[in-house]
Amino acid sequence: MDQSNKMAYLKEVREKERAGGTAAILAIATATPPNCIHQDHFPDFYFRITDSDHMTQLKAKLKRICEKSMVKTRYTHLTEQILNDNPKLASYTASLDARQDILIKEIPKLGEKAASKAIEEWGRDESHITHLVFCSSAGMDMPGADYQLLKLLGLKPSTKRFMLYHQGCFAGAAALRLAKDLAENNVGARVLVVCSEIMLAGFRGPSETDVDSLVGLALFGDGASSAIVGSDPETSMERPLFHIVSASQTILPNSEGAIEGHLREMGVTFHLKDSVPMLIGDNVEKMLEESFKELGVSDWNSLFWVVHPGGPAILNQIEEKVRLNPNKLKASRKVLSEYGNMSSACVLFVLDEMRRMSVTEGKGTTGEGFEWGVLLGFGPGLTLETIALHSAIVDSASGYGLSHHFPKLLHM
Repeated sequence: MDQSNKMAYLKEVREKERAGGTAAILAIATATPPNCIHQDHFPDFYFRITDSDHMTQLKAKLKRICEKSMVKTRYTHLTEQILNDNPKLASYTASLDARQDILIKEIPKLGEKAASKAIEEWGRDESHITHLVFCSSAGMDMPGADYQLLKLLGLKPSTKRFMLYHQGCFAGAAALRLAKDLAENNVGARVLVVCSEIMLAGFRGPSETDVDSLVGLALFGDGASSAIVGSDPETSMERPLFHIVSASQTILPNSEGAIEGHLREMGVTFHLKDSVPMLIGDNVEKMLEESFKELGVSDWNSLFWVVHPGGPAILNQIEEKVRLNPNKLKASRKVLSEYGNMSSACVLFVLDEMRRMSVTEGKGTTGEGFEWGVLLGFGPGLTLETIALHSAIVDSASGYGLSHHFPKLLHM
């Protein structure tokens, strides 16, 4: 075989390895720990359990932050009993070992709750999962949470695993971007995406020298989300909820140090600059233009919006800068209100809320009746992920646009 024939043969082999269609999200599910925090009660609870009621100025500051957060409830793995058993967690001292012992065990378990629900909604056996993408901002270990989750779910040992540790709030969108590439470049691939976040790593007693921690304490919550991604769905048993049309990542200009998280002996310390909402708002339209120019979309109100709910100021800036109509960010605001900022897990919570609202309100598509949508994730860097989505038609008669098991799971 001469060189030209060899190259033609290799190209043919490569083409056979690729899927024929665009990657689609075939199922979505979420999970939280059982313990609910009511935001109104959190400052009193926090300063009591950390034996810090004497720090009246910091307590008053936390109350103000909580009032402005737009968060009403959050869920947490942390309990008063855990703090009593591990008193270092409530102090501002070295306590990484105690945190790691909890996180290494509990992050895969919380991820398994969401992943099991996603597999049930998908409707196929877990043996058909070929790839696993797991992301978490805490609990780094070897072997990692991906390995532990594979064992918990009983996935095949040959499942190809990818572990994204310590990437922060943009990691959920990054995981979907990776899943798209895997699904489209491996024929028959079914990618299980799992984001599991327990914010114990950032919980500690108050300090006059670390006021930034109060913002994290007021915003962050625990949760896990999961999706199954694949191309060329088996129409007899699979229903696409959204197609992942394009995905990109960039570092915003002049944003170095805007969002940082550092692993220290007392856990993870978070640092946020006041300029974060403005930096995101000033750059969103450029990213939209780059993502949707080829699709012929320039009216941003003709999109459905799935935005990481990093905080009310960020959502307000995006809304203002791209001149969105009221309620375009309704799904993101609802997730922020009911769950807080769950880092990487958030965007799938918002996407799940989007399709649920769309079905229950009879909107016609999984994207609030719109054809095209955008998913935005942002985090340390300052890194911005932009995903162009295409919704599915919701037909109550045929069930198209819904997984077979979705109606049963709708009110779970």
